[in-house]
Amino acid sequence: METPDNATEHPEEAPGATGIAAQDWATAAAEPQYRAAVVDLLGALAYGELAAFERLAEDAKLAPTLGDKAELAKMAAAEFHHFERLTERLGAIDEDPTTAMEPFAKALDDFHRQTAPSDWLEGLVKAYVGDSIASDFYREVAARLDSDTRALVLAVLDDTGHGNFAVEKVRAAIEADPRVGGRLALWARRLMGEALSQAQRVVADRDALSTMLVGGVADGFDLAEVGRMFSRITEAHTKRMAALGLAA
Repeated sequence: METPDNATEHPEEAPGATGIAAQDWATAAAEPQYRAAVVDLLGALAYGELAAFERLAEDAKLAPTLGDKAELAKMAAAEFHHFERLTERLGAIDEDPTTAMEPFAKALDDFHRQTAPSDWLEGLVKAYVGDSIASDFYREVAARLDSDTRALVLAVLDDTGHGNFAVEKVRAAIEADPRVGGRLALWARRLMGEALSQAQRVVADRDALSTMLVGGVADGFDLAEVGRMFSRITEAHTKRMAALGLAA
């Protein structure tokens, strides 16, 4: 996952946390609905990391130079390491990783199929924009998690380097041919819409996860806050578009 510029402001360490956010996993997991929500969250994240690994490996085939190919291969390896950490955690809490990931496979596969890049530059923009939207969403959720789960989620959201790499390559391409900018801006706007719709569908389909988001088993969220959360994600997207040299 990507968090290239930390464009949104999140209480990652949950200072002054209360309720579940102030508890460790052993304490918080005593609430069955909270445990189910965390299993869903880890399953969704794990499949997202696996899909990111696969996508970066595919994008490497489109790379124009050997150096670019090597950079993407390195990023793909980092994503797979994140996937391993998440599946190890699921195993450690006596949950089957495949079972936890399965409910999210179709939605994520559909998203990637509907947003398959047609060239190298579209692939870079997709990784930068799409992954960053997902990371912002998970960081928002992480602030409301127990301390152990929060630390793991934030760790696997660490930037693998794709953000700066994408910005450098896309800006260089636009400087070489300004017409590229218009096409990529349209592509990024489409990605934004698809990514938000996909996130909303995933949450809506999982009762424990949606309950956690609106304040049922975790502290600090209500329906109004969910709206503000998506506004912050949209604002962060606008800043990333500017970093790419594209109009939001």
